[in-house]
Amino acid sequence: MSVQRRRGQTAFIWKSMAIIDNRGNEVRVAEDDGPYKVRAVFLPQRSARAEVPGQAQINVIRMLIDADVEDVDLWSRVQWNGRLWDVVTPPALHLGSRRVRHWSIDIRERP
Repeated sequence: MSVQRRRGQTAFIWKSMAIIDNRGNEVRVAEDDGPYKVRAVFLPQRSARAEVPGQAQINVIRMLIDADVEDVDLWSRVQWNGRLWDVVTPPALHLGSRRVRHWSIDIRERP
């Protein structure tokens, strides 16, 4: 684990799982079992302030976590900094030396 992720902040991730909905379709949802605790680095990507009432504020952050975390995808949820976040881009695995392997995940604050 790199020094930055070891010193990173604590976050909780709900992994996703496949279920069959009431129409017989297979859908992916966040697991009910509870979150998994991870250490992560958070890098601001983009944000836009709501200028008028009713307009959504957009806050996107890139989250870097260890490569050993599995089953995190677009249907996962993240809790960090006292708020819930959605995963907005598919996680990207970065394979460098053993020390720098990590997932980068863009997350957006839930309204």
